[in-house]
Amino acid sequence: MKNTASLPHKILSLHQLQQFVAVARLTSKTIAFTNGCYDILHEGHIFSLSQAAATADLLIVGVNADASVKKLKGENRPVNNEHSRALILASLAITDAVVIFEDDTPLNLINLVMPDVLVKGGDYTLDQIVGAKEVIANGGQVIINPILEGFSTTSIIEKIKKPA
Repeated sequence: MKNTASLPHKILSLHQLQQFVAVARLTSKTIAFTNGCYDILHEGHIFSLSQAAATADLLIVGVNADASVKKLKGENRPVNNEHSRALILASLAITDAVVIFEDDTPLNLINLVMPDVLVKGGDYTLDQIVGAKEVIANGGQVIINPILEGFSTTSIIEKIKKPA
């Protein structure tokens, strides 16, 4: 039988995240960071998260808060609330920590974590990636993962809306 009691403990407050990062640094673990809305988790997300997890010892995932998703994606989003989205991400073996962020961008979160590797999806260019300058200036690297074609939350929502 699997131990699921630890799942909520992977969802961290900012203070808990600071402690998590401090312990990781003391134990010489490398940290990868990625972020997104993750509204309806799909194969494209899993691909991207797996790629990110492969770049470091630990993967921290920043999740846009509900208000931020609404600003980015529109009035009818998110479909799933921030707690639900964070819990689903925390249930993945490839994630080590999940944190919900309220800001419009993850810059403050990236500055707090200062990851060894900042990972974003292939729909971004280096100059568009929030936190890239800061991570590179700190000796870290920025990786742009390819997008797995044919998978997007928007296309899933559109497919659900179409009559059969």
